[in-house]
Amino acid sequence: MFHWLRQFFRKFALQMNKKSMINIVLFGPPGSGKGTQAELLVKKYNILHISTGDLFRYEMGNNTPLGLKAKEYMAKGELVPDEVTIGMLKNKVNDNPDVTGIIFDGFPRTIRQAEALDSFLAEKGTEVTNLIALDVPEEELVVRLLKRGEASGRADDKDESIIRNRIHVYQSETKQVFDYYDTKGKSSLIFGVGTIDEIFNRITSVID
Repeated sequence: MFHWLRQFFRKFALQMNKKSMINIVLFGPPGSGKGTQAELLVKKYNILHISTGDLFRYEMGNNTPLGLKAKEYMAKGELVPDEVTIGMLKNKVNDNPDVTGIIFDGFPRTIRQAEALDSFLAEKGTEVTNLIALDVPEEELVVRLLKRGEASGRADDKDESIIRNRIHVYQSETKQVFDYYDTKGKSSLIFGVGTIDEIFNRITSVID
């Protein structure tokens, strides 16, 4: 009897913890400072940071089944299917069952990916709590990235036409996902100009 009660309360506590998870979709164009803000959010809320770029590097670098699949598509010059990307994301989440929340960095990028993410989180008894998009004027982004290019030597940060194209691709890709979560009352556009602390405070005021 007491064993059954302990199991019940343990499951109940776990479920309540899942419901109180902070799950953030974080968007920001190149040069918006998204990486810096993600690091600060991880420290403040003690949550897991998942970047699709990091996922791909890990899975492909370790020749996992999903990594090998991704390599096959990329070798043929084809886009990696959503199910492969989402499979990598699921692996990462399942490997960290005790986290109190997750930052999904730049993911999802399509409505289909957003629906798949929502379905997966629902299976876990949780959901996306906020979509945060950093809003920075294009001219400010260009200035920042050109300066970064001078310091780092990155080729894609030295050519203004390439920079503007990257910004426009970001805007076209993310708008539909922003709108998707906006209809659920979860999207926030945060002014991304100011000191790091000022921007961080704007973000946390929305989350809190």
